[in-house]
Amino acid sequence: MDIRNSNTTTHLKTAGGALLSWWRAATLDALIVGVLWLIGLELIRVPFAPFWAILGGILQIIPTFGGMIALIGPVLAVAFSGHDEWRLGLVLGLYGLIVILEGLVIGPYVLHRTTKVPWWAAFLGPIVLGILIPFWGVLLAPPLLAVVFAFRKPPPPPSFPGAQPPSIPPPSVQPPGAQPPSL
Repeated sequence: MDIRNSNTTTHLKTAGGALLSWWRAATLDALIVGVLWLIGLELIRVPFAPFWAILGGILQIIPTFGGMIALIGPVLAVAFSGHDEWRLGLVLGLYGLIVILEGLVIGPYVLHRTTKVPWWAAFLGPIVLGILIPFWGVLLAPPLLAVVFAFRKPPPPPSFPGAQPPSIPPPSVQPPGAQPPSL
């Protein structure tokens, strides 16, 4: 059996393309989160804010735990710089805002725009798989959804009983200077 002529190659290309699209979505998501960290940390005036923002964007690639790990740096920077507890609370509030925006809006939207995953599936997929497979379900849900929805066939165009495809009349050629017919 020649593998080049089988459906295996087609399926591998489809799955590989879906995983590449998911990686693009994850990278764009991390970039957006990094920019949110930068804006928030600069407004709060956290020491080394650009460094913490870049680190937060890179760690966003790690599902679930990346954001928590990224929070450690800005919290320690504020705690050891001698600022008051108010600024520490602002950093924690910024983290909460970024997590909510990323989980409910940015992540599902970016995954929907770069892959064929519907918004509702990108939103509910990690929740359902997190319940079914507690740790691994949350980690595997986005790439798995990208591959599953890549294999879905697009819905056929709507058809009505007895409907004929529209016919396009041939263009009429008029001699120069002739008046077009009035309606």
